[in-house]
Amino acid sequence: MEWLSRSLAKWRYKHLLFSQAELVVLDLELTGLDPKQHEIVSAGWLPIKNMRIEVKDAQHYLNKEVQSLEQSPVYHGIDSAQLASGYSLKTLLLALQQAIHGNVLVGHNVQMDWAFLKTAFQQFNLNVKPALMLDTMQIDKRRVLKQGYPLAQDALTLNACRMRYGLPLHQLHDALGDALATAELLLAQSQAICLGGKCKIADLT
Repeated sequence: MEWLSRSLAKWRYKHLLFSQAELVVLDLELTGLDPKQHEIVSAGWLPIKNMRIEVKDAQHYLNKEVQSLEQSPVYHGIDSAQLASGYSLKTLLLALQQAIHGNVLVGHNVQMDWAFLKTAFQQFNLNVKPALMLDTMQIDKRRVLKQGYPLAQDALTLNACRMRYGLPLHQLHDALGDALATAELLLAQSQAICLGGKCKIADLT
């Protein structure tokens, strides 16, 4: 029955107008790329409601329990002193559980972030399943290939995708800032693909 309920929720969201959808846009900062070896350093997320980015409801958590930052401060600028004022990983995950369970989760390369979250949720026996996931990187990959253009090696970075829609360059590697930049990109993509509010979620998957 749980599987059927999730399937119905996924079908309902796919056929929902984008203008009516409530989405949660997420970004994680990580110590590396392997969810079995590396850790979540920080998480930032914010909702989109009625095609509006709700900055007032944005959330940003640092994980004070990171065991080894390794070289990651070079990329995201978070050091051990900053982490000391953060939250436990479980507190971070409980906040995320409330935000994304049963909702539409959006990210740029969202499968990477979800791989880390899935591992962490399992560690604490937390049941968290988004109804649907949207990946702004994959949306742009499909658009570029459909238009017949070759994909350069760095053609799908967040900034490269933003530039295709005339969005300004974004200073990367702050989780909440990256989530906001991803939210802006998604709105631009929806407008380019099917005039924003006239889109169904399925048009973007």
